Amino acid sequence: MDKNKVSVCSLAVLVASVLSLFVGGGYSAKLLTWIAIAGLAASSFRFVLLIGELNFATAAFFGIGAYSAGVAFTVMELPFLVALFSGGVIACLVSLVFGFITLKTSGPYFLLIGFAFTEVMRIIYTKVEWLGGNSGLIGIFVPEQLDPYLPAFVVLISALLVSGMYLIERSSLGKVFTAIKDNESVARSVGIRVHLNKILCFAIASFAAGIAGSLHAYTNNVISPADFGFLLSTFALAYLKVGGEEYALGPVIGAVLLVLLNALALDFGGNEHIFYGAAIVICMLLFPKGLLGLAGSWLKLRRQLPATNTAVRRAEQ
Repeated sequence: MDKNKVSVCSLAVLVASVLSLFVGGGYSAKLLTWIAIAGLAASSFRFVLLIGELNFATAAFFGIGAYSAGVAFTVMELPFLVALFSGGVIACLVSLVFGFITLKTSGPYFLLIGFAFTEVMRIIYTKVEWLGGNSGLIGIFVPEQLDPYLPAFVVLISALLVSGMYLIERSSLGKVFTAIKDNESVARSVGIRVHLNKILCFAIASFAAGIAGSLHAYTNNVISPADFGFLLSTFALAYLKVGGEEYALGPVIGAVLLVLLNALALDFGGNEHIFYGAAIVICMLLFPKGLLGLAGSWLKLRRQLPATNTAVRRAEQ
């Protein structure tokens, strides 16, 4: 792996964490944590695209992470960090079983199974009393010493995981995932164990989604089944598309824009979802490759212009 990429990612994580210390408290701090968690969830969604699958089970593993952390903290009374990371670990373990069974399918079949699994998990949360039923779980608090630094902590964890997924994507393992996406038959013919590598990719993404769910539980202090419906995966896909799915930072940029836009749309009362949906549609029509794709095209055009002008002057001479 290129050491320069590791250094750049480390610097980005450090800068993001330090800057988040100056946000302060109140609503701005809440917005920052929502953006960080949304960006992490959307990055998890994007990671499964490396094997060519739309993972609508992202919401399910987000919820598994949240409930695992909530139960570990409120019922089992485990320490904060143990409870936090238990969300990612349990989501990862469940994803191994789920992925082993479902990743033998692909395309719309896998998408629909993920959608169904998300709804099944949401119904389970409502029926199980020790998970709080429809009322959910309450009292999921971070340690008192950490509370003033919670936004910075959430940004740090999210940035580390987003950077980690990017480094995996750029590694030899990431190239294996991409080869499977491009042509499973060719990948299998050169000795790549396609099914196992698909499960591995899915498990890494589910771990990240589980941690995002754990962070959600600790920042909201209360979780309920309604938080983990299929719309969560839909929003993750929206962040990805608006930011640009070809870029590792695309989900983060999309989360920043749409979470802030949603915060502004709250002033529209009952019409906020229409405003939010219209913004997504407009972005998709005007910027099919997302905002980062638009910026990339503009930079490419800027680089080409001097060469074109030189060629025109030479032709005129």
